[in-house]
Amino acid sequence: MSDAPTATPQVAKGLEGIIAAATSLSEVRGNDGVLTYRGYNINDLADHSTFEETVDLLWYGVLPSRDLLDKLTRKLIVARPLPHEIIEGMELFNKYASTMDVLRTVVSMLGLHDPDRESNSVSANVRKSIRLTAQLPTIIAAWHNIRQGRKPIDPRPDLCHAANFLYMLDGKEPKDQVARVLDIALILHMDHGLNASTFVARSIASTESDMYSAVSGAIGALKGPLHGGANEAVMKMLIQLGDVSKVEGFVTTQLAHKGKISGFGHRIYKTNDPRALQLRRIAGDLAEHTGNRKWWEMSEKMREVMARERPNIYVNVDFYSASVYYTLGIPIDLFTPIFAISRVAGWTAHVMEQLMDNRIMRPDSIYVGPRDQTYAAIDLR
Repeated sequence: MSDAPTATPQVAKGLEGIIAAATSLSEVRGNDGVLTYRGYNINDLADHSTFEETVDLLWYGVLPSRDLLDKLTRKLIVARPLPHEIIEGMELFNKYASTMDVLRTVVSMLGLHDPDRESNSVSANVRKSIRLTAQLPTIIAAWHNIRQGRKPIDPRPDLCHAANFLYMLDGKEPKDQVARVLDIALILHMDHGLNASTFVARSIASTESDMYSAVSGAIGALKGPLHGGANEAVMKMLIQLGDVSKVEGFVTTQLAHKGKISGFGHRIYKTNDPRALQLRRIAGDLAEHTGNRKWWEMSEKMREVMARERPNIYVNVDFYSASVYYTLGIPIDLFTPIFAISRVAGWTAHVMEQLMDNRIMRPDSIYVGPRDQTYAAIDLR
């Protein structure tokens, strides 16, 4: 019998390096700066695809024919309106509630109204995925109007997913170029491996809970500033600085005091985030098109200073998405909800994939507290 000491198990902080699922949905090659959905490079999809087509690809595994894409698009359009009971409930909410809190709550409420709520079959979950993907933009736009004392704007069946959301915010039909900008952003945010919110969704699904519970949990995870909330922090940072002349001093001071700069760095990517490169191009085009160059110039200056001072830390997807959304006139507190509008397609795809070969997620833990404690009566403590 060996007397060799038993190795102490090591905690993988943040589950870093732990492989918890096998997926055919998306691949993140961090060392190469490559992201693919079902084997298709994100740059090709951003350049040539649409949100609806990419959703079809993610859910069904192949690029759809025209007939199949039209069929899914019609189903999404039909599912856009919210039950009137949901709207009535939202009108009773605290008008100062955050949009992410409202979104999480309303998704749970929708689960009570879903005709497939008792079924976890493949066909039922496809129908739930369609409803959730179609209705998240309606929830967010409705709340944006309700909190300002206005009635929600009904969705339009003649507009694409991105254009319809922008229309429901203020009742103005967006120009094609503006709608296409948001369409590309939604494609870029749709899925990204086993990120925090997707892990939560799959973990909930692994218990054989329902789609609405999984998506509600994912929304809760996305709300955190270390995940979906980072683009809001980027825009607030730029607004606080106010001018390109203040950028360099801010960056160098932050770095000197080991402070973080929102929008830089990523756990996975060791080179440029391909989504950030796409959004950088879009941000530059928007600056030229609108004549509003302030946020673009500030962002570029910050990127240049960081590239000089910390050449191994690159911008992430949140950095340029902030100024893109702000230039489109979207309120800052809707940036993370827009992330959810896109990522819900990925969450639902992962839930369905998890259930195809399921085992409940139950990782181990290492106990580090005291042992052999002796109970004392309350009067003796």
